[in-house]
Amino acid sequence: MSWNLIKYQQSILAAEQGASVYAPGARQPFALAYPNSYHVGMSNLGMQIIYQQINLRGDTACERFFFPDPEQLREHIRTKTPLLSIETQRPLREFPLIGFAVSFEMDYFHLLDMLALGRVPLRASERTDNDPLVIIGGPCATFNPEPLAEFVDICVVGEGEEVIHELLDVYYREQERRASRQEILLALAQVPGLYIPALYQHEYNEHGIINGSTTLASVPKQIVRRWVENLDSYPGETVIVTPNTEFSNMYLVEVARGCGRHCRFCMAGYCFRRPRSRSLETVKKGVDAAVAYQARVGLMGAAISDYPDINALCTYIADKGLSMSVASLRADSLTEILVSALANSGHKTITLAPEAGSERLRRVINKTISDQSLEIAVKLAIQAGIVHVRLYIMVGLPTETDDDITAIAVMAKTIKRQMEVLGSKGKLTLSVNPFVPKPFTPFQWLPMCDYAIVSARLASIQASLKGIRGIEVLVESPKEAYIQAVLARGDRRLSRVLALAQSLGGRKYWKQAIKQEGLNENEYLYRERSHEEVLPWHRYNIGLETDYLRHEHQAALQEKYTAPCFDDCHRCGVCR
Repeated sequence: MSWNLIKYQQSILAAEQGASVYAPGARQPFALAYPNSYHVGMSNLGMQIIYQQINLRGDTACERFFFPDPEQLREHIRTKTPLLSIETQRPLREFPLIGFAVSFEMDYFHLLDMLALGRVPLRASERTDNDPLVIIGGPCATFNPEPLAEFVDICVVGEGEEVIHELLDVYYREQERRASRQEILLALAQVPGLYIPALYQHEYNEHGIINGSTTLASVPKQIVRRWVENLDSYPGETVIVTPNTEFSNMYLVEVARGCGRHCRFCMAGYCFRRPRSRSLETVKKGVDAAVAYQARVGLMGAAISDYPDINALCTYIADKGLSMSVASLRADSLTEILVSALANSGHKTITLAPEAGSERLRRVINKTISDQSLEIAVKLAIQAGIVHVRLYIMVGLPTETDDDITAIAVMAKTIKRQMEVLGSKGKLTLSVNPFVPKPFTPFQWLPMCDYAIVSARLASIQASLKGIRGIEVLVESPKEAYIQAVLARGDRRLSRVLALAQSLGGRKYWKQAIKQEGLNENEYLYRERSHEEVLPWHRYNIGLETDYLRHEHQAALQEKYTAPCFDDCHRCGVCR
């Protein structure tokens, strides 16, 4: 055991406010793990919400684990020290329940590394009654956990505030009657929203395409997504304040969850539908809590500018003498009060997401932001004193042509000229990412755009804007995006690939591992799937009707507009 690592964990804990620490043995232990750095993981509000819910029970002590930074990882390996918790510096292996919050596909590699560092058998089939149960939750568990199927005992499908209590209640009941591991899993499979991969078996045809799946026990044929109907029933704000996060000394407050804008590329808009807002009074209580820390208030939600009481909320935050920040904005729902509040809080950059350069392509993806809306948003920001503009763009979208790529450069030059006319000498930044089709969206059947085409288009954007003063182009690595694309819509055969890559040294060995396992990466990337095909996530019922997604796919190809969610709306099936 490394004393340096123990001291390091203790120093992190000492810098925090709000952590819950219980003496070993005082409560039942639960390990809550995030498969990325502490810096990234503690910026995740969902993880903090679950941490709080578990500790509020009174019978369970939740302790946190994160993927070590490079220096600490070297120390773990050098001293053969297992992964240690933040709260009591106990090894991961000593916790009977390990819950991973999984937000990004590229963190799958870290998840396996954390199990290995924690001395936990990688494959669920290799674990005995004396080994921990491994649970995953979060966005990746909600739309397609199949590539992790061989490593995970339990998947939490949907939002966790309610189901985590049902999971623990059943687990403790079964433990009390000394049930076996298999009996515990069978009991947990009866809890709505819990998926036990080992109890379902996929069947493939001679082409490697899924024919269907069978249940291996008396378990539900479909797993229904869990979601919190009334957000006001559960806290949605920072639990632990720490300077060591992406949002240093910021107090996060969730104002809304889900989105009803029907952007056809956005998994979050479909998997977390229906859109729900917290009441203004509830959000105000979160702001009041931030006063004690004199922290900046970070408003969280799919589109903060869509929050119905945004102007009143901005005024309330200002009256409390606090500054504020926001997770996301829409160019077509900005208000002068919101933009002024951001400027008065010291914001120097406004971030907007047109996603595409041409209005035609925005119609395809149902991102109904016009060039005029962008112009108005930029004007509001500059006039309020915000000098920089950042735009999020995707490349490789369905039906995209070279003209749409040219339109990105035209849009950038137009906005930069507008900024200068308005007196801003600030920077225009374009953050450009390859588009990845995701499950439970109208584009789930479509192939990725060819790697060579996407690479050429990214290079074209960079070349067309190179040398223009005040314009910066940031491009995400296409290599990682294409691994993400395989994992996002892949099946459980990819577990073998992940395990082999982990044994070889990580994701840099991905191509070697997928080749050695005899799988064709191009089949996952470039094969268009039919509407009738059985998809790897077919056991999930997130409330959407399949015909609705098919209809939206056709509407995209016809550039048809779909209106946002509204009261008593029954189009997609969720509200039924």
